[in-house]
Amino acid sequence: MPDVTQRILDLLATLQSGRAFTADELVARLGVSARTLRRDIDRLRGYGYPVHTRPGPGGHYRLGAGTALPPLVLDDEEAIATLLGLATLAATGSAAEGSVDEAASRAYGKVDQYLPKRLRHRAAQLRASLETAVAAAPSVSADVMATLADAIQRRHPVAFDYVGRDGTATSRQVEPYRHVHHNLRWYLLAFDTGRDGWRVFRLDRVTGLRASTGTYAPRPLPAGTALDYLRRGLDKDRERVVLTVRAPLLAVADAFKHQDAELTATGDERTRVVLRLDTWQWLLLHLAFLDAPFTVEEPAAFRAAVAGFGRRLAEAADIGGEGDLPFSL
Repeated sequence: MPDVTQRILDLLATLQSGRAFTADELVARLGVSARTLRRDIDRLRGYGYPVHTRPGPGGHYRLGAGTALPPLVLDDEEAIATLLGLATLAATGSAAEGSVDEAASRAYGKVDQYLPKRLRHRAAQLRASLETAVAAAPSVSADVMATLADAIQRRHPVAFDYVGRDGTATSRQVEPYRHVHHNLRWYLLAFDTGRDGWRVFRLDRVTGLRASTGTYAPRPLPAGTALDYLRRGLDKDRERVVLTVRAPLLAVADAFKHQDAELTATGDERTRVVLRLDTWQWLLLHLAFLDAPFTVEEPAAFRAAVAGFGRRLAEAADIGGEGDLPFSL
């Protein structure tokens, strides 16, 4: 069976051409039976789309004209996910005027107007029951993101003013390639033509964005994905750490929720953890809350540091030796 949502969207796209279609034409065009077509027409009407029918000889289906934005074709789960996504985005940022988070907050307050009638009450109930904690994060201009998205799609170079981490202001001319969202920050991966190299820019530090009418020839990305390249830069001064924890993946994920950690379930309720840290002390802060045995696989320096710390704990607890310590080296 073809995907129902895709089938409905195909039917809607056909009817939105503005012309009338006979049942036979729609059956042939969409590759469905006459019975399925009638059901899909009823579904569209249920979503709030005015599909008019003329029966008898010369009969046809036509989508009614109107000036109002038609309802979104969302099922129950998609409508809930849309509201939760907007609520989450609205809670991350400072709600500055024109920012993405401020726009999400406004959209969250009125998205139910564009949902099918059967979903509006449920969406209103969800919104009334939901609270989100505000996560402090810099706001990003919705206009900046939209302008960059257009430039990326059309291969237009852009110029902007940029304030670096040390507070130095510079003017940049770049070829934009990707938006990246990572740890509550928005980034731009671009090729900096003035410095002849790939760079990652924090979008909240971009001002005075100007798009060019020219185009640039696409270049291969400097890594498998833009996120890979971003992580490589963020982790360049950190140590790669690998450990195995004798605990389920979800429990480990909760302990490392504030770290960019790669987690893999290895069976027997064990989890492999790969992350990058500045010092071994950060590792213990997370593991202390797990209360589970663990093995430090690498690096050797971290294993030695953890072993030394374990001996200090043993001496402090006066347990006389390290044979019963809850980790292995």
